[in-house]
Amino acid sequence: MNKLTVEDINVGGKRVLMRVDFNVPLERDEVADDNRIRAALPTIRYILDRGGRLILMSHLGRPGGKRVPEMSLKPCAASLSRLLDRPVAFASDCAGPAAESAVAGLAEGEVLLLENLRYYGQETDNDPDFAARLARLGELYVNDAFGTAHRAHASTVGVTRHLSQCAAGFLMMKELEYLGKIMESPEKPFVAILGGAKISGKIDVITNLLTKVDRVIVGGGMSYTFFKARGMEIGDSLLEEDKVDVAKKILTQGGDKIILPVDCLVSDRFDFKARQTGQMKTVAVDAIPPGWAGLDIGAKTIALFDSLVKEARTVVWNGPMGVFEIEDTAGGTYAVAKMLSELTARGGTTVIGGGDSAAAVEKAGVSEKVSHVSTGGGASLEFMEGKILPGVAALSDKL
Repeated sequence: MNKLTVEDINVGGKRVLMRVDFNVPLERDEVADDNRIRAALPTIRYILDRGGRLILMSHLGRPGGKRVPEMSLKPCAASLSRLLDRPVAFASDCAGPAAESAVAGLAEGEVLLLENLRYYGQETDNDPDFAARLARLGELYVNDAFGTAHRAHASTVGVTRHLSQCAAGFLMMKELEYLGKIMESPEKPFVAILGGAKISGKIDVITNLLTKVDRVIVGGGMSYTFFKARGMEIGDSLLEEDKVDVAKKILTQGGDKIILPVDCLVSDRFDFKARQTGQMKTVAVDAIPPGWAGLDIGAKTIALFDSLVKEARTVVWNGPMGVFEIEDTAGGTYAVAKMLSELTARGGTTVIGGGDSAAAVEKAGVSEKVSHVSTGGGASLEFMEGKILPGVAALSDKL
């Protein structure tokens, strides 16, 4: 990555405008999961320790350009203050007089968090005037929000047109290093594990990965569209009818590189909201009864996937193997998480592609036992599709 990094710029005494990803879950006006805040700590501490006047900006949720009190970033300021063990100022706005006044009061080594960027529709529109208002708050720009790097928004792209030095933070650098390595020069054998509900969001990922990997393991709800493409009975399992022909093409293109489940856990009744299933049993994938739905991979599939992971040196995983939010149908997803932690212990490289997969390794208790857990589900997918991320492209090139 030939982009300027935070280590390349002199932050001492400067107003450093930094994009972070504090899009965290809130419960009763408190941060329920601070992992994304923790992920930004190395860059935050680096800047503060060198006397920077740090201004943090982020979005939270989808307030649709309106002030939604339940989506205020104020709880994040309190959480960050505890993690840093120092005061964190909070501005009631992210642009305009309130923000400018708060920034003016910052001393060297102090930090300020601005209010939710998406209280303004101009943020997601990448509005030039709004970007200019944000840019006036800083002298230098640092982007450490990989999770939003695939979006060309005012705070990720527009603002860079007004500041001469725009650098990547440590988290951004780490994400690009790991994802770049597995896409450009992975240690072989290289295995991709893809799951989740739908093929539609992963067609380009599969197509791009087929040129790079030794195996693509497919699980989760998306696998049933592949089974349908093979002319199999899938009962009431998840199906993207309009993607069956696409699945046929992928199967033809991938050949024996594509590995599908051989058995699955099925139920005659399923209610996601109530977290309930009816009768459950494991059947071969060509023996799903009419009216029953596949909800997880079975024991034989887990053994098959495990044998392939054991042979690998590099594995990237994006998407759960079943409905992992419910304990009865989370076994396959947790088994994959365990496989990857064991491969890491043997010296392999394991990268978790954010989103539900990141939540799964956290729930499985192995997030510290894999090589890298991406903080950006959508961004990591687009990176693996081979797309240029606007938030990265906008950063200053090294001279």
